[in-house]
Amino acid sequence: MSNTILEVNQITEKIIGAAIEIHRSLGPGLLESAYQECLFYRLTQKENLFVEKEKPMPLVYEEVNLDCGYRLDLLVEKQVVVEIKSVDALTDVHTAQLLTYLKLGNHKIGLLINFNVHYLKNGIKRLAN
Repeated sequence: MSNTILEVNQITEKIIGAAIEIHRSLGPGLLESAYQECLFYRLTQKENLFVEKEKPMPLVYEEVNLDCGYRLDLLVEKQVVVEIKSVDALTDVHTAQLLTYLKLGNHKIGLLINFNVHYLKNGIKRLAN
């Protein structure tokens, strides 16, 4: 197994562990922005990871760079895209959104985390590009 894959797996484990701790403490029902702030704090202050919050995601079409207002919720260690939701259920649209962000940003791994569930493990999807 290459070092990059191992590093990405370690990063995703830290993200998932932090998300589970936040969910245990706060439970479901809050706004996405609240979970985003908590996860950002936990990852930067407790896990010592480099995290970019609300990172702009430009859309490049042919030779034109379009600023369409797309933003990644979190980009961890410049490798893992984290898309945070607080919805009744994840849908194909949420999955497509994350896959598009992975493609546009040339990132390999993304986590789709829905905090509005009873058990957080049921609200996490790991996607690869």
